[in-house]
Amino acid sequence: MNTGPETRNSAAATSAPTSANSAVATPATAIVNIASLVTNDPSLGWGSPRSSKSESGGGGPLGLIRDAAVVIEGDRVVWIGETSKAPATDNRVDAGGRAVLPGFVDSHSHLVFAGDRTAEFNARMSGQPYGAGGIRTTVAATRAASDADLERNLTRHLHEALRQGTTTFETKSGYGLTVEDEVRALRIAAAHTDEVTYLGAHVVPPEHADDPAAYVELVTGPMLDACAPYARWVDVFCEEGAFDGDQARAILTAGRAKGLHPRIHANQLTYGPGVRLAVELDAASADHCTHLTDADVDALASGNTVATLLPGAEFSTRAAWPDARRLLDAGVTVALSTDCNPGSSYTSSVPFCVALAVRDMGMTPDEAVWSATAGGAAALRRTDIGRLVPGARADLTLLDAPSHVHLAYRPGVPLVAGVWRRGERVV
Repeated sequence: MNTGPETRNSAAATSAPTSANSAVATPATAIVNIASLVTNDPSLGWGSPRSSKSESGGGGPLGLIRDAAVVIEGDRVVWIGETSKAPATDNRVDAGGRAVLPGFVDSHSHLVFAGDRTAEFNARMSGQPYGAGGIRTTVAATRAASDADLERNLTRHLHEALRQGTTTFETKSGYGLTVEDEVRALRIAAAHTDEVTYLGAHVVPPEHADDPAAYVELVTGPMLDACAPYARWVDVFCEEGAFDGDQARAILTAGRAKGLHPRIHANQLTYGPGVRLAVELDAASADHCTHLTDADVDALASGNTVATLLPGAEFSTRAAWPDARRLLDAGVTVALSTDCNPGSSYTSSVPFCVALAVRDMGMTPDEAVWSATAGGAAALRRTDIGRLVPGARADLTLLDAPSHVHLAYRPGVPLVAGVWRRGERVV
């Protein structure tokens, strides 16, 4: 599993911050008596050369530290190690033998929308197939909504996700599909996250149904010009019923020319060109990856593109599960995300997706937790989140359980007992 570059060299990772008396010199908080700390740095866990533990097997990719402590100063982690070696600090929080892991990184969501699609879900659970066309229902509701309504709905879902341990999220436009509505979606999203994605190429809207080429020209021209200042990423739904490979290439290439980095909805409903196009264009992430050929898997394994798996979509559409085991065994970097949206995956719960990945996609609990934290960070090309090492952002999730394994072991149970984001306790 690709764990990404370290934020600092490992020799500094468990040493106390520099000061005259080996204590933290400025106001700091130590979270102590952590039963199991997930660092996502394999060099730091029990079984490593610098650990006093002699347990066999080592900490694996999660870099687990037993009986651990974390010291936070400002918005950063400044020290990690065993509680018995923790430096003096101004404040101490007793974890009480609970587990701590990095805040979840939800690298794929669609949170700027209005309305719901309860009737569609009910029909699907009664036997109707899922297709891309349902998106247009949300487009109509979103266009009719006020800015205030859209922002209120967005923040409601963000608070919901935060209570479940998500400290970083990406979200997209894609439910406006006019220049004005795509711009306002991105503007609203950008007020709440730096990870904003322009998805004007979600589907072809009804007014362009007879001339999809004209819509592609709009997406790559005036709409892109207006939206680029608010976004970091450009995305396209490359799928039957949405955009084909040639259209996707044109859209992603145009976005890249405007300074937006590509990501792509790929191979969700059918086999197609999306995954290999993602690797060719060095997209940060190919998302869904449900229907893959051997060539697709080989391409992902040889490139820098993360395969982001979205099991909430398969759960909500009764579709075939992505084969995470196949990807991991091939050496592909895998992320787990919610795909929170009102049509095909209306969940904001990363813990739920972790449980699904373990139960139905062939992942171990360790792999699923890594993919929901460090994997999500890799899908956003970030090294400051998804890991708990000195220098990383102080985003932590405290579980009401002694181990991260309980996320899959006790599915559906609200295990998140505390959340710190940027060093501040918010849950």
